[in-house]
Amino acid sequence: MNKLAAISLSGGIDSTSLLLHLAKRKYKIFALGINYGQKHNLEIKKSSKNISYLKSKGLDITHKIIDLTDCSSLLSSSLTSKSKNVPEGFYEETNMISTVVPNRNSIFISILYGWALSISKNYNKDVTISLGVHSGDHAIYPDCRIEFYEKIMESFKIGNWDSDKISLYLPYINFDKKEILKDALSSVDYLNLDFNSIFKNTITSYAPDKNGISNGKTGSDIERILAFDKLGLKDPIEYQNEWEDVLSFAKKTELNFKKKNQ
Repeated sequence: MNKLAAISLSGGIDSTSLLLHLAKRKYKIFALGINYGQKHNLEIKKSSKNISYLKSKGLDITHKIIDLTDCSSLLSSSLTSKSKNVPEGFYEETNMISTVVPNRNSIFISILYGWALSISKNYNKDVTISLGVHSGDHAIYPDCRIEFYEKIMESFKIGNWDSDKISLYLPYINFDKKEILKDALSSVDYLNLDFNSIFKNTITSYAPDKNGISNGKTGSDIERILAFDKLGLKDPIEYQNEWEDVLSFAKKTELNFKKKNQ
């Protein structure tokens, strides 16, 4: 039997690339999607489409989705609150802190760790926990830092039996979005998959319209757009405006941020 991995699968670029990364390395994958009341929960439906595509290509993936929407009223964030607008601008600007969901990754990895222990028991094998956290998020999201994961894993080991069977793998922790996409390109080439078919079924925007289409102006959008462009690629998803327009806006926003912080 292949190695076992339990991952948090949001449906965005990072976790989708991680899914491909692990598939390339011959893992049997257990993917967990979490609906926590995020405004962009379309990502969950899109991730299900990608799972169906990947399974049709022979990849060994178990996909579970859990509902934590009751949490949204407890977690103050522009990603979950109807009374707060998701800000526009460059990802590292201070106003993007409003998109932080309190303790989100702690909640996610706690559930994932419990599932991994159960998987390990059922299969009598070690399990690797993996998340797509990366360096681009460190400035805004403190729960994307390596020291956070090191400490929380120490706590889990103290609080659970059989923790010696669980390990943590964060392959993107020192990557930026461009490097993550580059890794995904390598994975799809190895697995003989279609890159655009997969990434057309991802969403990065924190504020898509009612049809699930982004204006390309939130920080997460801009980071995504710039990453595709730096690799000489056109983003396969649909935007409210033409690609040239959203790319121009992203570049201007990045330039203005750099000038302001020189």
